[in-house]
Amino acid sequence: MIVRIMGEGQVRLDDSHFAELNKLDDELLDEMESGDQEGFRRTLGALLDAVRRLGTPLPDDSLEPSELILPAEDASLDEVRQMLSDDGLIPG
Repeated sequence: MIVRIMGEGQVRLDDSHFAELNKLDDELLDEMESGDQEGFRRTLGALLDAVRRLGTPLPDDSLEPSELILPAEDASLDEVRQMLSDDGLIPG
């Protein structure tokens, strides 16, 4: 799967990593619902770090369609809330 982190670029991520990412996504959703700004910031950073660590960056000139778009690390709680689906940022 191709994942885009807004403002950074794209990475290719193997589907086997989605269990770990979904756990972080669930935590992020809980923190957003409770208004836990500090927890939200920490978990968003952990989610993006996991994508960077587990994924393989695509070249900057690559134009692959992104199957998943994640917010930038400095995105606000409201900006991320607008990106959410019923499943959170990561479907499944």
